[in-house]
Amino acid sequence: MRVIITGGTGLIGRALAHSLAHDHHEVIILSRNPNRTSGLPAAARVVTWDARSAKGWGELADGADAIINLAGESIAGEGFPPSRWTAERKRSILDSRVNAGKAVLEAIKNASKKPAVLIQSSAVGYYGTYDDDRDVTEDSPAGTDFLGETCKAWEATTADVEKMGVRRVVLRTGVVLSTKGGALPMQALPFKLFAGGPLGSGKQQTPWIHIDDEVAVIRFLLGNSEARGVFNLSAPHPLSNAAFGKALGKALGRPSFFPTPAFAFQLAFGELSLLLLKGQKAIPKRLTELGFQFQYPEAEAALRDLFQNGK
Repeated sequence: MRVIITGGTGLIGRALAHSLAHDHHEVIILSRNPNRTSGLPAAARVVTWDARSAKGWGELADGADAIINLAGESIAGEGFPPSRWTAERKRSILDSRVNAGKAVLEAIKNASKKPAVLIQSSAVGYYGTYDDDRDVTEDSPAGTDFLGETCKAWEATTADVEKMGVRRVVLRTGVVLSTKGGALPMQALPFKLFAGGPLGSGKQQTPWIHIDDEVAVIRFLLGNSEARGVFNLSAPHPLSNAAFGKALGKALGRPSFFPTPAFAFQLAFGELSLLLLKGQKAIPKRLTELGFQFQYPEAEAALRDLFQNGK
């Protein structure tokens, strides 16, 4: 297959590119800074794009088997500590997703031979946040907070490809666990310093997925011609923040009983603190119905594998 990946230099994109290249698929990665890319498979081709149009790469969509749109500015920003959600930062987060989606739509619209499938990234933030443990499936309504509105706009950017006969899959992903990036290194730091424990009430739900399962799900949906529409990409056993902290502590051999009060996060990170202090119990209902088998359905085993093997 010839697969084009936008956002291919991010945590998920790199892992997916390695998996596809290992199986001898042709992988094309779109990047705004191709000279600064690292950690990509040697066989992957890196192509410059402006992340807002089909200029300079759109012809590659003609005859491609699939486009996987993972592009979007990091919700938490780069580095530590995470960037606060100022009005300017919110606009940048939204624009990066909407502009990338419009560019993909433009490329597909102009292609004589259109890709068979478009895989469109999104997040469980689509559903907003809850203070209880109700199950959240693909049929649950959208949230009205910043992340809910952002995810709705993000998903909508490529909806019109379905009118062109292109199969579209939408990935509403939970917290992707990897020691190489994402939220886990920051989550693990206080535990490594023997100061880990529940955040706020500890009752908020944490929908998570091992990086290997994230890649496996994308490839499963890529190759299943019956798969279309929205899928929650999260392990079948989400946990409360307190329970996730216990699993993390066990995996690291560290205590997990030092609570951090909610006001401390709110003071430090403002509205961004909601990512840690609230959540949603996202359930992979449609994946389960399609018969996908998670390699890591339980958090403790997933975390132990990640830390032991440096994944």
